[in-house]
Amino acid sequence: MPQASTRGAPSPIRPAPPRTTPLPPSFLLDEDPSTQELDDGAVLLGGSPLRLFRITERGRLEVARWKGGEPVGTNGAARRLARRLVSSGAFTPRPRAATFGPDDVTVVIPVRDRPAQLDRTLNALGALSCIVVDDGSLDPGATKEIAERHDAAFVGLEANAGPSVARNAGLAAVPGGTAIIAFVDSDCVPTEGWLQPLLGHFEDPLVAAVAPRVRAAPGGGAEARAVTRYAAQRSSLDQGPLAATVRPGSRVSYVPSATLLVRRELAAGTELFDPALRGGEDVDLVWRLAEAGWEVRYEPAATVVHDGPHSVGGFLARTAFYGSTAGPLARRHPGSLAPARVSAWSLAVWSLAVVRRPLLAQATLTTSIAILAWRLTGLVRDPVSVATRIAGVGTARSALPTLANMTRAWAPVLALGLAFRRTRTVAAGALLLPAVTDWGGQAGDGEVPTAAVGLLPYLVLHVADDIAYGAGVWAGCARARTVEPLVPRVSWRSRVWSARSLRRALAEPGSPPSRGA
Repeated sequence: MPQASTRGAPSPIRPAPPRTTPLPPSFLLDEDPSTQELDDGAVLLGGSPLRLFRITERGRLEVARWKGGEPVGTNGAARRLARRLVSSGAFTPRPRAATFGPDDVTVVIPVRDRPAQLDRTLNALGALSCIVVDDGSLDPGATKEIAERHDAAFVGLEANAGPSVARNAGLAAVPGGTAIIAFVDSDCVPTEGWLQPLLGHFEDPLVAAVAPRVRAAPGGGAEARAVTRYAAQRSSLDQGPLAATVRPGSRVSYVPSATLLVRRELAAGTELFDPALRGGEDVDLVWRLAEAGWEVRYEPAATVVHDGPHSVGGFLARTAFYGSTAGPLARRHPGSLAPARVSAWSLAVWSLAVVRRPLLAQATLTTSIAILAWRLTGLVRDPVSVATRIAGVGTARSALPTLANMTRAWAPVLALGLAFRRTRTVAAGALLLPAVTDWGGQAGDGEVPTAAVGLLPYLVLHVADDIAYGAGVWAGCARARTVEPLVPRVSWRSRVWSARSLRRALAEPGSPPSRGA
């Protein structure tokens, strides 16, 4: 068996093609639900983070054509505009065809002590070329027998080294003619037709990796059903029903490597995943790809079913483990692991509202809107209305998500606060308000209603989930000697445009300003 090694650093990521590379002409475009048209379509407000795009008359016609279902087309300017809109997250690409097919794919499956699940995964993968990497199972012979029965190649490691090392060992064994590598964990079952929607994205030369939606497998007993239904709402693996461009700080900031397709050519060696990381290696990879200029897509049209923990204890243990990866990731990617990102204006408004100073809170909010409107003058027809949407509505809508993110990181401290009379009300409110909002406001996009869990069990699971995750964060921060995952990132200046950027935007109305609103 090969000797597993956890030493060394991951291989360098090859530089991506220029970010101005036009989008393929065959792609269709879907407007992101958050994108808004202003000034009769001359300005688009959207993307993640939020941006304003000034669009020429020709550009407006192209956008209208795309929204009507027509492809990007061969016009060079239109393809470059499409690239800007897609890269920002204002529009999402929908490929119609794929040059790569199943014969261009090799699947790498890391496994440890899961013979029955491995057999099920290989059955679902069918005729695809597969490499099974045994990561120190107690009975590697059973793993090898199942792999050989499915005509899959087998790689055995002498000792357990973690998923990063196992995936890298599989990568080293991939045949030379492979263009796309699909990393599929042994507890995942791809659904019928899962591969084609993912392969189409590789028509875009800027795309390095694509991930499907990972859904929780249904449980059996009452406890398993409750955990599964809860996980359908708050699973760290399920990124939701909307396609997205993946990068730090965006609506979808990472995708799990439970199932992930990657271009083989992008790694300069066989250490694609950081061998020093036993958790968070997928987040690290996605962010290294973004730093190298590549784009990563999340495509929920393709789904896999993940057989996660079906007991409350197992679910919370996994949640704590996920939280423990925040500290090491913060050391590798400074500035990307803050539990929340807020503007100083919003923070001031919320603080004044909490201490019951409504007039000062309103005055602060009005001032922030006025300053932003002044900076938007010349870019939009009604700067006050746009500034109100960005600063006013944004401040209101982001309050609960920010509270939820901060609560998740600080839940262990809030739980201790329940023991003291002076802090009990505040701590209980911080722990329960996000839970009640989640239970009442969403329903697992209609497939697994959260109400089926019941309010009280959902609240208990939600609070326990937050405490487990927060405990993991604190432990990981202590080991990594960092507090970044515990401290919100406050922007002291609104992200609007400099005078130079404003002049360029007005002179070249077909291009968006270089910074977000």
